Amino acid sequence: MKSLFKAAAAVALLIAAAVPGFAADAKPHRVAIQVDQNDPAVMNLALNNAANIIEYYKAKNEDVQVEVVTFGPGLHMLRTDSSPVKDRIKQIADGAFPSSIKFAACENTKTGMEKHEGHAVSLIPQASAVPSGAVRLMELQDDGWAYLRP
Repeated sequence: MKSLFKAAAAVALLIAAAVPGFAADAKPHRVAIQVDQNDPAVMNLALNNAANIIEYYKAKNEDVQVEVVTFGPGLHMLRTDSSPVKDRIKQIADGAFPSSIKFAACENTKTGMEKHEGHAVSLIPQASAVPSGAVRLMELQDDGWAYLRP
């Protein structure tokens, strides 16, 4: 019976010793953040959420990916001519963990704005166009990403 107890204790110690290394092998934490309002408060809240999420997991030495997906009036967040937060986006994207965050701009919305306004719409350098913001959110969720709407 003593040898069974010792074996169980040894297994428990091995498991306890392996737990810190387990986090490094875990799947990355991934969240898609939706911005569909032309409201600086909503945009800043989305950026606060993104920065806080990245800082939290990086402090734990865990992988994290954040994608801010804009469409509809929220596209203003990523426009060079009308973004109230473009300097903050640059600061976050150029910060300590630039590979942890992406900004997606809905091409459908961009095309609609260009037609309505009668001129080309430019995106900030940190943004990448996706065919549809709504579809992008669906695809990310289908791939297991968490979803957040500030």
